[in-house]
Amino acid sequence: MTTQSRLSPLLEQFDFARERLADRMTGPVMNSGDGTDTKVGPMDDEEYLWEPVPGCWSVRRRVDGPGPRATFLAGTGDWGRDAAPYPHPWPPPFTTIAWRLSHLSEMLTLRADHTAGGRALTRDDYPVIGDATGAVAAFDAGAAAWRRALLSADEEALDTVGYCTYPHGSDLDEPFIDIVWWVNQELLHHGAEVALLRDLYRARRY
Repeated sequence: MTTQSRLSPLLEQFDFARERLADRMTGPVMNSGDGTDTKVGPMDDEEYLWEPVPGCWSVRRRVDGPGPRATFLAGTGDWGRDAAPYPHPWPPPFTTIAWRLSHLSEMLTLRADHTAGGRALTRDDYPVIGDATGAVAAFDAGAAAWRRALLSADEEALDTVGYCTYPHGSDLDEPFIDIVWWVNQELLHHGAEVALLRDLYRARRY
């Protein structure tokens, strides 16, 4: 299918942000932003779960229960992600790489399903991953699923309000092209957060 003209720049931005975040987490090099390659080592489990300040939200073994100010562990499987119903705790808890990556991967997977899949997946269906390698793979799978969903959308779909029925956003009230923009924004800002946490983790040894 030919990519629609209005979708093309957003798809290019998504691909760039996705590749940059994946490379930032796995190495051996990443785009420094000025066209040169910067060496970076792969993220290990200790870094993935690192809590830089007290009271972090993270992903945890379900048998251990939720962390500070969380009331339940979202997702399915042996691990869950710290969560609480609305209204969320204020100020918001600081979140680990594990939390941020799980949130991002879940969003991409569920949005893909609610755009071009069965439109049935919920947060309770999404497996939460407790190790870095598995979490990176889950992110890659979610990003690939969302990209396939984008390629399935025609010009009419881009203008359709409620084309994506994702239940945790403004999808039912906005045209799909605006939702695509919003997902890019999520990937860009959470990717930047993960990159900063990687820098802080490395710098703690100096």
